[in-house]
Amino acid sequence: MTHWFDSITAWLGGHPQWLGVAILLIACTECLAIAGLVVPGTVLLFAVSVLAGGGAMGLWETLLLAYFGGLSGDLLSYAVGRRFHQNIRRLPLLRDHPEWLGGAEAYFRRYGVASLLVGRFIGPLRPMLPMVAGMFDMPFPRFVIVSLLASAGWALAYILPGWATGAALRLPLPEGFWGAAGAVAAVLAVTLGLIVHGSLRGMRSTTPMAAGLCLAALAALLFGWPYLESLDQGLMTLIQEHRQSSLDSLMVLITRAGDFRVQLLAGCLLCAILLFARCIRALFFAAGTLLGTALANGVLKHLFARARPDVLSEPLTTFSLPSGHSSAAFALFLTLGVLAGRGQPARMRLAWLLLASLPALAIALSRVYLGVHWPTDILAGALLAGSFCATSLALSQAREPLPALGTRLWWLILPACLALLALHATWALPLAIERYDH
Repeated sequence: MTHWFDSITAWLGGHPQWLGVAILLIACTECLAIAGLVVPGTVLLFAVSVLAGGGAMGLWETLLLAYFGGLSGDLLSYAVGRRFHQNIRRLPLLRDHPEWLGGAEAYFRRYGVASLLVGRFIGPLRPMLPMVAGMFDMPFPRFVIVSLLASAGWALAYILPGWATGAALRLPLPEGFWGAAGAVAAVLAVTLGLIVHGSLRGMRSTTPMAAGLCLAALAALLFGWPYLESLDQGLMTLIQEHRQSSLDSLMVLITRAGDFRVQLLAGCLLCAILLFARCIRALFFAAGTLLGTALANGVLKHLFARARPDVLSEPLTTFSLPSGHSSAAFALFLTLGVLAGRGQPARMRLAWLLLASLPALAIALSRVYLGVHWPTDILAGALLAGSFCATSLALSQAREPLPALGTRLWWLILPACLALLALHATWALPLAIERYDH
């Protein structure tokens, strides 16, 4: 397998004109029923993304190819399930491994549309769920809408790390960059690894442990950021080199969704809905996370008083560490992710958190793209939100776990919060574009 993998990457490195086709096909295979369980598509996607980031392809071109490849895999899998229905069980591989189809069926029966969104980030379920949706005659328009959304988040999560690695290897980065990047990556890997391990093992101490780990990592970052200057400078150079005027409006639109006013309104709206529905413990959890993160962010900004990057023509006057947009966005979306995962298995809870983190990550990265925050600023904001989210959750379910929210309540929460974010983000957009112009 290793020799085969090395041969493919070596050949693509020597024939970069075929790299786009490879990304499209690998992404399609990774999301294709049965094939996605056999072919190591995740590893291959990372490898070809590194090659693309090395100068062969632009970021948005790479993301679009992976997006359409994954979407094609979904549609083909759905078509197979819709065409053969229960006769699929007679296929040799599925006949020998009935658990592949059985697990996907159980998730789809229990969670319906949500399983297609969340299962996209669970390896064994990703290629099977679209076929199961076809088997159960899920309406095609509904499937397409869900798949369009899920494929976008999946492409971003699976392509961006590899592409950024390839781009970083190509640039002349500041001395000490890779040492700082390795240290930060190691701390994050240990933190997330212990949290995931504890969740999958069902350890009762996982939530307070997560709070402590996020807080420790945040403290290390707050006191160690002067030693991470090479990392900040290198990543800022990398991102600003690939900044395009055609994307500025989109990034400003995304970053406005993290403005203090809109996050405050969204948090108040969420708490008001929970109060109206008499979900008191969920209300305390949400209020504790959002309010605690906001207050702590303001204190830390003035305590550390870090200057912003010198990118904007008219730099902002407030301090940058931690990023208020990052901390507020992660606090809101992690809260939604935690509430969405209540009463579900550990894998589904983790997948909900990953899915909820994607829009928060987009808001945080837009700040670095626009040059108003250092990369460590947005990382500090995410860790701050994570520590308060875990602390508030641990306090809210000290005696018993938080109950799951009803489906009808979610049909009220999600449209209301998303509509508020979208309306505020588009309001006075021309003024915001002028403010963030460089």
